[in-house]
Amino acid sequence: MATSMDWDELVWAWEGFRDAVGIPNKPLFARYVDIANEGARANGYDDLGDSWRSAYSDDLENQVYELYNAILPLYKQLHAYVRRRLNGVYGSEHVPLTGNLPANVLGDMWGRFWTNIYPHVVPYPDLPNIDVSDEMVRQNYTVDRIARMADEFFSSMGLFPVNDAFWENSMLERPDDGRDVVCHASAWDFYNRVDFRIKMCTEVNMEYFLILHHELGHIQYDMNYKHQPVSFRDGANIAFQEAIGEVMSQSVATPKHLKEVGLFDGEDDPIEGEYN
Repeated sequence: MATSMDWDELVWAWEGFRDAVGIPNKPLFARYVDIANEGARANGYDDLGDSWRSAYSDDLENQVYELYNAILPLYKQLHAYVRRRLNGVYGSEHVPLTGNLPANVLGDMWGRFWTNIYPHVVPYPDLPNIDVSDEMVRQNYTVDRIARMADEFFSSMGLFPVNDAFWENSMLERPDDGRDVVCHASAWDFYNRVDFRIKMCTEVNMEYFLILHHELGHIQYDMNYKHQPVSFRDGANIAFQEAIGEVMSQSVATPKHLKEVGLFDGEDDPIEGEYN
């Protein structure tokens, strides 16, 4: 999904995954929803959705629509731009110039993150590439180097560096001993004030460079509230730490920062007027 440009292959992968995983799991998921709703009602909520929403203000729905409507005009422009560029890649028979975008050409199995299609939609191909994956490989980056750069990013601002236990106990790469592991990136607080870990299967590219900064944003939050009673060692709401992590990953994706750490050799911003 990340690298193929073969339409038939992408359709095969997209449909095959859903046929192999979605269909067999559908009755199990329906049962899971029933059990989850039953548990939520036992705790005084209408259903699980009501339980999730309870972490936010009573005005959550209005706030969501307000944010949605504010960003919609920009999103429509980005959507139309990407659609036109992919039309040039796959042709009108697969990606028409109007309407929806086919999910199988967006670079991942769920169509959530469009990072992998950047080479096909980059607006100014003559400018230095802001995706520094190739440069990281050229400079012989390792997973350990990426992780330590992310840690130094936080400590350079006067925040806590991670401790020795973090480096000893975290799983930053896929194990080579045959263990079957979940590679989805996650950060862990073991609530003993010293044990903080990340579990992920990092690869040497810009995507994982950003993910590691995101996950260390969680760890930074955990380390800063470690002296609080356990009931206060949580985000302001379910999404708060995710927002902190995303702010951090976006901050290190700027040309200015990438240039500072020696991964980007270009101007901080395009020359105004020439490319705007």
